[in-house]
Amino acid sequence: MAVDGMACEVKPPVLVFGALRSGTTVFRLMLNAHPLLNNPGEVDFLFDCLRRDPGRADGWRYDLKALSENRIFRASGLRIPPGRDGLDLLADFLTQYRERNPACLTLNIHRNIDRALEVLPGAPVIHVLRDPRDVARSCIGMGWAGTLFHGVQQWIFTETEWDEARARLADGQALELTYEALIADTPGCLGRICDFLGVDFDEAMLSYHKDTTYGAPDPALIAQWKRKSSPHEVALVEGRVAAMMRARGYEPAGAPHYPGMFEKAGLMLRNRAHTWRVAIGRYGFALFALEKLTRRLGLGRLHSRCRARMHQHDIAILK
Repeated sequence: MAVDGMACEVKPPVLVFGALRSGTTVFRLMLNAHPLLNNPGEVDFLFDCLRRDPGRADGWRYDLKALSENRIFRASGLRIPPGRDGLDLLADFLTQYRERNPACLTLNIHRNIDRALEVLPGAPVIHVLRDPRDVARSCIGMGWAGTLFHGVQQWIFTETEWDEARARLADGQALELTYEALIADTPGCLGRICDFLGVDFDEAMLSYHKDTTYGAPDPALIAQWKRKSSPHEVALVEGRVAAMMRARGYEPAGAPHYPGMFEKAGLMLRNRAHTWRVAIGRYGFALFALEKLTRRLGLGRLHSRCRARMHQHDIAILK
């Protein structure tokens, strides 16, 4: 891999790119069950904390403070070697992953695909796509949103990034995978993925669920929005993403609806009430309130300590 100033000459990792709640985690478990594939999990921190720096020879540097405070980085077990930064540090992180498992390295990310491809030119990409109505519903279940109207924002953000990046990829550099196809025809999809990655399909990929908290592929997981969302909720999602859905092969269920000023205000209140209620249940009222207060007052050191305590809770439930 020849990257501006990056000394290592190995194949770039395979990037698995998709919106949060699009099935990237279950797909990661399937990949990791293959003896010739290695997926350490979500690694958005590799590119979230990477900044342009014209003063450095390779043109990049890490925000080491933000990196060291990132909850997923802290759970990753990666080390920051003294004196390393920029693309040298990125190369070192990739080396650390490969030292743990020398199999073909695949990395899950949900954002910054442009930045990842800029520093890892030629990296193969598997784009994981799921019906945005199910993504929005799942985001409510995670406590990240309180309405489908707000829950679909995750999908919009990632898919907009993908539209911009896809046009610049070389022929054969990317492969599209829908969550619906992966669940409906798991062996067929995984066989196609293995061909793309240059390895033979291994039956172990179908047994990923035996040592995880995830279940076996279940067709009931497809199109849950039809059973669990009201027609008006679905219309609100489609009011935001109907054109993007059609471009990806998902047909709107009815007439899309975009809320007026008063309805939008009501949705915002419902969204905030739900996310706050979930956060209080997860962290406790005292920690939740203290984090809000220290952020509003600009008490940086105390706020960082609050966030660190929250991250400890989050790390404990990481899958």
